[in-house]
Amino acid sequence: MSYYFSTVLKNKSFEQVIESVKAELAKEGFGVPSEVDMQKTFKMKLGVDFRKYHILGACNPEYAKKAVESEKNIGVLLPCSVIVQENDNGEVEVAAVDPLASMMMVTNPTVQEVATEITRRLERVIENL
Repeated sequence: MSYYFSTVLKNKSFEQVIESVKAELAKEGFGVPSEVDMQKTFKMKLGVDFRKYHILGACNPEYAKKAVESEKNIGVLLPCSVIVQENDNGEVEVAAVDPLASMMMVTNPTVQEVATEITRRLERVIENL
């Protein structure tokens, strides 16, 4: 079992892909309450150059609430990370965490139901790009 699913986009700029990802996430009920620009962070904190690499913290409030209500510490695994990165050849890769893989050790059936639904939604996001 892989811990993520991904796609590579060849005909869009990095910035266009980020906007497309956010739009597809919104269609599936996700917001993006956190965003980390790793290229900027590594330059600022470490003084090193790095490729374009953004981490989007995607959250579906309805399902997050259901998970947290049924398993009080499940927030350590939230939100769902979606990355957008520029590969060496200029193509842009989008990868999303597989919630079923990341929550495999959680035995709570409600959390497993939530993980299953969120997995379906994130897979659709990736497929629709």
